[in-house]
Amino acid sequence: MALWFETKVRYDKMQENGVVKKVNEPYLVDALTFTEAEARIIEEITPYISGEFSISAVKKTKISEIFFDESDYADKYYMVKVNFITLDEKTGTEKKSASFILVQAGDFENALKGFNEGMKGSAADYEIASIAETPLMDVFPLDLSKEKPTEKAE
Repeated sequence: MALWFETKVRYDKMQENGVVKKVNEPYLVDALTFTEAEARIIEEITPYISGEFSISAVKKTKISEIFFDESDYADKYYMVKVNFITLDEKTGTEKKSASFILVQAGDFENALKGFNEGMKGSAADYEIASIAETPLMDVFPLDLSKEKPTEKAE
């Protein structure tokens, strides 16, 4: 299971009207530690930012899964809070446990559709508690094909 960190990158960004403004943009990276998350966001963001930048925050998230949509239209990320419903066999009562799933989509309707598509085949009973657009600029999952091979000592 992936461990997702929200990182904030602070830099000077050229606005559409030509004015340079200092911004603090959130990104999501897949990493094992805070240190790795910071290193990964620096590696991922460097080609896209000219000039100096800094990592102003790194925090763990409670995201359990991400449903990606590779279409050009899907340029936003929506956080879906879903309650999984289980039955307590001793007391016979329903128990709800919340999970957070990030869905990439172009709008709310497609986020709901993408979530339902991602949940197809799930045997678990669930209910959607909320869907909200996030301010995330981009998500960087770990790409194992890009990993550098370890050097062997001879």
